[in-house]
Amino acid sequence: MAFSQEVMRENVQLIREKMAQAARSAGRKPEEILLCAASKVQSAETVALARGLDIDLFGENRVQELTQKHEAGAYGDKPVHMIGHLQTNKVRQTVGCAAMIQSVDSVRLLEAIDAEAQRKGIRQDILLEINIGGEESKSGVSPGEVWAILEKAAQCPAVCVRGLMSIPPVAEKEGQNRRYFSEMRQLFVDIATKKYDNISMDFLSMGMSADFEDAILEGANIVRVGTAIFGRRY
Repeated sequence: MAFSQEVMRENVQLIREKMAQAARSAGRKPEEILLCAASKVQSAETVALARGLDIDLFGENRVQELTQKHEAGAYGDKPVHMIGHLQTNKVRQTVGCAAMIQSVDSVRLLEAIDAEAQRKGIRQDILLEINIGGEESKSGVSPGEVWAILEKAAQCPAVCVRGLMSIPPVAEKEGQNRRYFSEMRQLFVDIATKKYDNISMDFLSMGMSADFEDAILEGANIVRVGTAIFGRRY
């Protein structure tokens, strides 16, 4: 059941307050952190209502939803990112439609994105997805494997790596994921010290409805929040 715009507005206000408090606790400026509304399974009508709220961008998990809502004009002037697993056979529809693809997890996918972006005459911003918890059920590369993708990305003229994304294991208790977020931050810093073409560590996307405050405390500057805005999915 979708929330009304007023309920969503109250939810976003509460989230913003928590984001600001976490940022200040970490000695950071609240305005440095972007709120991504994860709008998986939400209708184009709900997304259109949400775009008038204090959110910075939308995030979609499925290419079909991304393209349908884009064609319906649901996002308005708010950017939309692809945050779910992307198959190479869906690259054509995604490149140029998503302002950023946050879930690049292989050289094969990277090359497919670069080829499609070249064909369209654009540069596609991406994040590299890191499987920081080493879970077999999740996509993403290990921290050790990311260097090979970075080397390849430096040779892809139509792709620009803008940072990292991660989904840590589900936390059973509050604060449990801080060590994973901390490891992500260290990897982010380590990569930033290297000099690669087409690569800049601008964005660290981590933290969702249950743990975005911990993610901010450890350095996230994009948090992806769905349930806390739109309510539980059924």
